[in-house]
Amino acid sequence: MSVPTTLPIYQMREHVVFPHMVFPLFVNAERVGVIEEAMQRDHQIGLALCGLEQNCSFGALNPIGTLCEIRQMVRLPDGGAKVIVEGTSRIRLVAAVQETPWLLAQIEILEDEPCSGLVAEALVQSVNALLKIALAYGRPLPADVIQMIDQIDTPGRLADLVAVYLGLEFSVQQKVLETLDPLERLKEVYLHLTTEVQKLQVHGEVQSEVTKRLGKTQKEYLLREQMKQIQEELGDEDPRQSELNELRRQVGEAGMPDHVRQIADKELSRLERINPASPEYTVARTYLEYLCQVPWRTGTQDNLDIGHAEKVLDEDHYGLKKIKERVLEHLAVRSLKADTKGPIICFVGPPGVGKTSLGRSIARAMGRKFIRISLGGMKDEAEIRGHRRTYIGALPGRIIREICRAEADNPVFMLDEVDKIGQDFRGDPASALLEVLDPEQNFSFTDHYLDVPYDLSRVMFIATANILDPIPHALRDRMEVISLPGYSEEEKLRIAFDYLIDKQQEENGLSGYHLGLTEDTIRCLIRDYTREAGVRGLERHIASLCRKVAKQIVQKGDTPLTINRETLSQLLGPRRFFSSVAEEEDRIGVATGLAWTEAGGDIIFVEATRMEGKGILTLTGSLGEVMQESARAALSFVRAQASDFGIDPAIFASQDIHIHVPSGAIPKDGPSAGVTMATALVSLFTGRAARRDVAMTGELTLSGRILPVGGIKEKVLAARRAGVTTILLPAKNMEHLEEVDPPLVKNLKIFFVEDIPSIIHVALLAVPDGKAGRRASRPGDAVPFSSPV
Repeated sequence: MSVPTTLPIYQMREHVVFPHMVFPLFVNAERVGVIEEAMQRDHQIGLALCGLEQNCSFGALNPIGTLCEIRQMVRLPDGGAKVIVEGTSRIRLVAAVQETPWLLAQIEILEDEPCSGLVAEALVQSVNALLKIALAYGRPLPADVIQMIDQIDTPGRLADLVAVYLGLEFSVQQKVLETLDPLERLKEVYLHLTTEVQKLQVHGEVQSEVTKRLGKTQKEYLLREQMKQIQEELGDEDPRQSELNELRRQVGEAGMPDHVRQIADKELSRLERINPASPEYTVARTYLEYLCQVPWRTGTQDNLDIGHAEKVLDEDHYGLKKIKERVLEHLAVRSLKADTKGPIICFVGPPGVGKTSLGRSIARAMGRKFIRISLGGMKDEAEIRGHRRTYIGALPGRIIREICRAEADNPVFMLDEVDKIGQDFRGDPASALLEVLDPEQNFSFTDHYLDVPYDLSRVMFIATANILDPIPHALRDRMEVISLPGYSEEEKLRIAFDYLIDKQQEENGLSGYHLGLTEDTIRCLIRDYTREAGVRGLERHIASLCRKVAKQIVQKGDTPLTINRETLSQLLGPRRFFSSVAEEEDRIGVATGLAWTEAGGDIIFVEATRMEGKGILTLTGSLGEVMQESARAALSFVRAQASDFGIDPAIFASQDIHIHVPSGAIPKDGPSAGVTMATALVSLFTGRAARRDVAMTGELTLSGRILPVGGIKEKVLAARRAGVTTILLPAKNMEHLEEVDPPLVKNLKIFFVEDIPSIIHVALLAVPDGKAGRRASRPGDAVPFSSPV
C-alpha cells in the first residue's frame, strides 16, 4: 500500500499509539472532520502527541508520531465517532501544509533498521524471561499477547509490544516511541520491565508474609480453643478468663465513684470481646489497671495533735516560726472541720535554708505520705496532665502516678523548683499547674490518660522556689507565698550544734567520738569559710572536718585531732571570706549598699571617681538597665541640689564621672542602689569620706524622695554578716522591719530616712579642715529604730 507524503494529523492528548497496535479513538463532533478527510485519503492518518490542553498548533506537536490505518468508523448520536485504528510505522512530521480546518502535514516514514547478533538475541531472551517472571508474580497479560511475544524475534517490534502492556506513563511511552534505534529502544523497555518485576517481587514477599501471619493467627486461635476445651474437661480455669476475673475483682474493690465505675465496667466488657493477641487488649488492660491503682477513697489518718506536730517540726528544723505556725493553724482547722481543703503553699527563699526538707518534716508531723517531684527543666505539659491513650507507651501524668505510688489521696505533695519550669513546642507545664493548684478547680482534675475527674482537694501542695519573678502571675496568685529569708549567725550556730554536727558524726562513723568543736570554732567557720543565706556550705565544711577526724582515727588510732580556730586554716585551707566592711577604711566616693540576690542578701560597694572632661557619665560593673537608670537619676538629683550639698554646680560641666560597682563579672540590676549612688556622688564632690560601717538601701526619685524596697530581712542579715554597724532604710519600710526577729537587730543602729540629706548626715564623715564646700549640707531627720530587746 502506497503511503502519501502528506497526511491529515490527529492530535492525541494522553495516549501514545505504537506500530502494530490496535487502538480505539473516540472523536468528538468538532474534530470528526479530520477523520473524514483521512477516510478519503485511503484510510490513512497520522497520530501525534500534543502536551497542550487545547488549540494545539503544529509547533506544539511531538515531531515523532505514528502512521495508522483506519479499520472501522462508527458514527455516534452526538455527531462524534468511534474509530478503530492500527499503527503501521513511525513517522516524522516535517512541515505543516494546512492548519485549518484540520492539520495536514508533510511526513517522513521511519522504518526500523534490521539488527541481529548476540546482543539483540540476548536482549530478546532477557525480556522474554522477565515477562515470564512477571507472569509468575501475577502480572496480568492477555493470552494472545503471550503467544505473540513468543513468536516475535525482532527487537524493535518486541519493544513496542512490551511498552504497550507495561502500563507506563504516556510521557515515558512517547520517549520509547521517539527512540528510533531498535536495540536502544529494547534496552529502555528492559530497564522499565526490570523495575516492574522488582516491585512485583516486593509485593509478593509482603503478601506472603501477611498470609503467613494470618495463618499463624488462625493456628493460635484453633490451639487456644482446643486448650480451652481441654481445660474445661479437666476443670482448670482459662488463663485469660482468670485475668479478666482478677480485673473484675480489683474494679469492685477499688472504691471508684459511680461515674468512674461505669467507665471501668464498660472498658472491662470491651476487653472481654478483644482478642488477647490484639494491641488494643494491652492498652485496655493497662488502663483498667491504672484505674484500679488510683486511691479513690483511700487516705491516711491525719494526726491532729498540735503538740505532737510542734514537737516534730522543732526536732527537724530550728526557727522558721511563720511556717510552723501555718502548719499548726491548718491542723487546728482540720480538728474543727474535717472536710477542709488542703492548703496550697509556696516556700520562697535562697538555696540551703531547708525548703525541701521542711516539706518532709510537715508530712511526718501530720502523719501523711510525702511525695516530691522536681519541676526544674520540665518542658512537656504531658508530664503534668499525662498522654492520651492513643499514643504508644502512653502514661498518666506525674501527679496521678505519684499519688498511685503513695496509695493515699491526701499526701503532702511537694513541687520542687517551681520557678525553673521550662517551656517549648510541647506545651507549658506552668499553665497545666493552674488547675492542679487551684482549690476551686482541682476537685475535678482530669488527667489526659485516665480521662475521668480526680479529686485533688485533699492533697496538701507545697511548692518551692528561689525567686518569684519567673513564676507566671496566674500561678503565683493561686499559692500562699511564705518567705524563708535565711539564717543569722546565731541561728546557724544553733543549727550546727543541734542538728548538723550530730548528723555528720553519724554519717561519717563518729557517733561515739567527741570532736571538741567549740562555739568559737563554728563561729569562725561561719564567718571565714561560708557566706550564704542557708547552711548547706556550713554542713559541707563540718562534713569535711569529720572526714579528717575519721582519717586521723584510722591512721593513728584514737589520737584526738585538735580542731580550733587556729587549726581551721590547716584543715580547710586559707579563709575564703573577709569582713569587707570591718577591715576597710573610710574612703571618699565609696559608699556601702545592701542588695538582694537569689542566694539571700549581700552588700555592694558603689565607687565613684571624677576626672577632667565634658560631663560624661560612665557606668561599669555589669549593671542592668534599671540600675543604670538609677545612676543617672542619682546624678541628676545631685546636680539639681548641688548648692544644698555645698557643691559648685559649674563643676559638673568640666568633670567626667565614672561609677563602678565591683564584682564586675556578676550581673546586677534593680532600683534599690539609687541612694547608695547618690551618697557616693555627694561624698566625691564634697570631699567627705563615707563611713564603711554604714550600709543603706532605697530607691531614689528625681524629686529626692526615697521609696521603699523589698528583701529587708535578707539585707539586714547580710549587713550583720559583713560587720556593718549602722543601717539606713526607707521610712516606709519601718513596718517590714517588724518581721525581723529582735535578736537580729540587737547590736545594730537602724535609721529610717525620707531624703538624701538625712542619709548624708549619718553616712558621711565631717568635712576635713580647709576643704569645706561653699555651704554645709543640711542635716536631715533620720528616725532611729529602737529595738524592743
